[in-house]
Amino acid sequence: MPLSKLQTVKGPCIFVAQYLSDEPPFNSLDGIAEWASSLGYKGLQIPIDARLIDIRRAADHQEYCCSLLAVAARFNIQLTELSSHLQGQLIAVHPAYDTLFDGFAPPAVRVNPDARQAWACDVLLCAAKTSKNLGMKAHATFTGALAWPYFYPWPQRPDNLIELAFQELAARWLPILDAFDEAGVDVCFEVHPGEDVHDGASYERFLRAANDHRRACILYDPSHFVLQQLDYLAFLDLYHERIKIIHVKDAEFVPDGRQGVYGGYTGWTARAGRFRVLGDGQVDFKGIFTRLASYGYSGWATLETECAYKDKILCAREGAAFISKRIIPVADVAFDDFAQSKAGTDDLRKILGIKESRDK
Repeated sequence: MPLSKLQTVKGPCIFVAQYLSDEPPFNSLDGIAEWASSLGYKGLQIPIDARLIDIRRAADHQEYCCSLLAVAARFNIQLTELSSHLQGQLIAVHPAYDTLFDGFAPPAVRVNPDARQAWACDVLLCAAKTSKNLGMKAHATFTGALAWPYFYPWPQRPDNLIELAFQELAARWLPILDAFDEAGVDVCFEVHPGEDVHDGASYERFLRAANDHRRACILYDPSHFVLQQLDYLAFLDLYHERIKIIHVKDAEFVPDGRQGVYGGYTGWTARAGRFRVLGDGQVDFKGIFTRLASYGYSGWATLETECAYKDKILCAREGAAFISKRIIPVADVAFDDFAQSKAGTDDLRKILGIKESRDK
């Protein structure tokens, strides 16, 4: 691996969606920025939520965006990316989930799937402009899902059902991807169960349907792969060029005689697969951070907290130190450069026992 490609990962950063509430300090950007900074975080990934950002105002007013950046800077913290997970989910909703996902949308567009999708699309288009105004390079979201109810092939799926679902999914996303391309921002789909893009194979299927769009990138979270029993280190080897956002989240998979990957409809603490606080699960973070450094990942290492057991405030306190300890400050010279031998072409021939050049 050439040293010129090695990159020190940025961090620690924290995704604050799970921490938002109507109580201070978690009900405003300045409050949550001050809290995160006090724990040692250097970056803040924020969901599109009215308590933190007016997304339509931000899309049209650079001065407002500068004021948001100034709030974060006051606490020595950066705004790293916006998240539209809830809105992205609404770009594609299978009718079976209409009632459940209506809660992600404002009352005016509920019980109206077309209006709900149009609202979500508008938010994403605003997010593209806002990300540019904030100087961001990536955006976190979900693909949504039309085919998810049919992920298990029984009853047998009709021919071309999945192909049609992904064609439609890509058609809905292409105008959004183009808007982000115009803004110079990558769209990072979190590869996540419940979404049509939930593993490498489904991501490749989406990418083909979206004409290999250069902005159709990946948010990598190894915890979801532990629960699926997918090789999350090999995933990095395969898709590192498309991975632009990292969520640092731990998980464990402990199957028994009663349940496995599917979980038997049990709650999170009783499932075979469950999310854990960093260090209490099975994720090989040493392997992950080594690969991130070697592949030249230049983004942030961002904590996401969804532990089934531990208090989330404690998870945040411990997370900053955990991530900082695993970030590799990469070398700018090879460890054995001191022993390097300088040799010309004639010397190299002599070393190899080559008497004369074949070019003569």
